[in-house]
Amino acid sequence: MPHGRHGRPPAVLAAAVAALKADGVQVERVARIRQTAPLGPSARCYANGAILGHWSGSAAALLALAKRVEQDFGRKRGRRWGARVLDIDIWLMDGLMLSTPELQVPHPGLHQRDFALLPLVELWGGWRHPVLGLTARQLLARLKKPRPVDFTDTGA
Repeated sequence: MPHGRHGRPPAVLAAAVAALKADGVQVERVARIRQTAPLGPSARCYANGAILGHWSGSAAALLALAKRVEQDFGRKRGRRWGARVLDIDIWLMDGLMLSTPELQVPHPGLHQRDFALLPLVELWGGWRHPVLGLTARQLLARLKKPRPVDFTDTGA
């Protein structure tokens, strides 16, 4: 799922989707773009989007394509949470479960990030997490559910 910032984010995201399509990603639908607060030390907001599509290659090949597109948009590797024009994440690949040093699918933070779950619900709300067994809608509802505060915990 791409998300980017700086300049004109919708234009950057549209160009990134076009670049992915040019290299073989069959884009079925594109979620609306949402502005979200940063995760990590950045002070600037992000423009987040997502695509639902088909890829005939391997997960590793899709990751390589995503990294190449990021570099084409000026992304420099090395600093985690650093400023970037474009960040493309692979949140899920249908029922695939994969855990390598380079890529984990589904993304281990998917169920904790509304900026990923909101567009996922828009595009494929009935998708079921292969580990947690919950649909995208259920994951979002759990994330948004208010939690009671325990005033009896003194921290001692």
